[in-house]
Amino acid sequence: MARIPQTVIDDIRERSNIVDVVGQYVQLKKSGKNYFGLCPFHNEKSPSFSVAEDKQIFHCFGCGRGGNIFGFLQELEGISFPEAVVKTAALNDIPLDPSYVQAEEVDGNSSQTSQLIALHEKAVEVYHHMLVNTAAGQEALDYLLNRGLTMELIDTFEIGFAPNERAFLEKVFLNEKANAEFFPDTGLFVQRNDGSLADRFYQRIMFPIRNPQGKTIGFSGRWLASEAVGEQDQPKYLNSPETPLFNKREVLFNFDKARRVMRKDGQVFLFEGFMDVIAAWQAGIENGIASMGTSLTNQQIAAIERAAEEVVLCYDGDQAGIEATNRGIDLLQSNSRLRMSIVRVPERLDPDEYLRKYGPEAFFKLANHGKETVFAFKMDYHRINRNLANEKEQLDYVQVVLQELQKVDSLLEQDRYLTQLSTEFHISRETLQQQLRQSRKSQPVQQVQPPPADTMVFQPPVRQQVKTQVEKAQELLLYRLFHDETLNHRFRRTGISFIHDRYQQLYLLYDAFMETEEQFVLAKFLDFLQETTMKNMVIEIADLKVSDEGTEQEFQDILQVFQKSGIAEEINQKRIQQQEARQKGNQQLELELAIEIIELTKRLKQAK
Repeated sequence: MARIPQTVIDDIRERSNIVDVVGQYVQLKKSGKNYFGLCPFHNEKSPSFSVAEDKQIFHCFGCGRGGNIFGFLQELEGISFPEAVVKTAALNDIPLDPSYVQAEEVDGNSSQTSQLIALHEKAVEVYHHMLVNTAAGQEALDYLLNRGLTMELIDTFEIGFAPNERAFLEKVFLNEKANAEFFPDTGLFVQRNDGSLADRFYQRIMFPIRNPQGKTIGFSGRWLASEAVGEQDQPKYLNSPETPLFNKREVLFNFDKARRVMRKDGQVFLFEGFMDVIAAWQAGIENGIASMGTSLTNQQIAAIERAAEEVVLCYDGDQAGIEATNRGIDLLQSNSRLRMSIVRVPERLDPDEYLRKYGPEAFFKLANHGKETVFAFKMDYHRINRNLANEKEQLDYVQVVLQELQKVDSLLEQDRYLTQLSTEFHISRETLQQQLRQSRKSQPVQQVQPPPADTMVFQPPVRQQVKTQVEKAQELLLYRLFHDETLNHRFRRTGISFIHDRYQQLYLLYDAFMETEEQFVLAKFLDFLQETTMKNMVIEIADLKVSDEGTEQEFQDILQVFQKSGIAEEINQKRIQQQEARQKGNQQLELELAIEIIELTKRLKQAK
């Protein structure tokens, strides 16, 4: 990878908008002149993550992380600075010399994470080739085509085939001169008793699992029974085990591809299986995802919340799918702010089966125009296994659904369903409303639902540590220096230094940066800085809530604070020296220091 010239880096930074790039990872809402969202670096329920378009920086008031557009990608994706520059160019469709782009190599010289990802990407390439270009993969390819998949879909998702050979992938890796030290940590192999390795996946159709950045971190393999192999005692689906890359509690299938549409539409379709997601894609629904065969986790919910406002549950239409939908509703209501709607697939079919039976257009229409409310689903769900011809079961049912109605915020919805219940069970609306009010009093809501994402108000957390007057003055001066380069010449002439070492160090870095720059560019200065602590200080100072322009009186007040603090610090040092002289019995030195302290004290009073 050739060294990227500074002029190219500056050009990419200037032509990129941090809001557009961050917005591809975080759902942002404008409030005032800045944008806010849920921080992608730590779990939170209230947005403390800020993006300033005018300054081209991000800052999380919760975890303290901050930086420019390159720093965001470095932090989020764990990549180097040159890689972040290349990624930024790609996200903004900025042409870049191919020599600046580094391909992932399986050469044994990079970090463990890079090595494991490179091995997985090589596995994707090999499995996909086996499926579409070899006789060994023909049966698997025919199976997929017969299920209605097209070659375009197969290529888009890079579906592959692991042949019925237990040493296949290991041979490929060794031929590529990959470092065998990393093989056991990939999860692509199992270790035999004698220490040798065998391919974990064989005779399986392979679905690559990718992280949010689109890097392959695992696989799910579907067993392919054939005349040559037979059914055998194999699980239908086999997933990668937990590895340094792959944690099924965090991974969502197709999240990397779906995120763009999720942000645009504010909506995501949640399916049960990979084939349902792929079928939905075939029908033109590209914002579909699936969990890894388990219930949603808090990590997955947090990832969805950062990209969408509404989740549409579209699980299988059989009884197991209905139960899974009900569990999903309860889980999301308890752990998220997401709005919800439900799509129920008719005839007890799963989404993939429905599409194959009725076609992509019919599925698209069902998914987009067949949504129902959570309460409508709950009304039907609680009818299951009840005999509503029986009076007692009728009353039990009404009581249960009224408890569900407590969770409905919309007055329009409440009114509609109260009328519906009143008509069906011949109970007056007044009685139902009274019963609803009593239920609310007797069963207080366990968790107050936060407001919808589009009405959230940003409230930065209270700072743990209150800044002293001297610290505030030093930060204010740096803020003014950032916004007025001419002020630096005046400050130099005073001969005054910053009181605390960390501020003086930052000032010296600023001064050195300005030696070669015509104007101060905050985002560029962040690239100039090497230490994370310095970058975080700059971000915090840049976010100060002060007037846009300083005054002469303010500048003089700051200098006075510096002078007084400097004298006070000198007095403190003299007192320490005086105490040491007293302990050593040096009366002459003790007397001299006492005189100096008196003179300094006079100066301090005059400064006030």
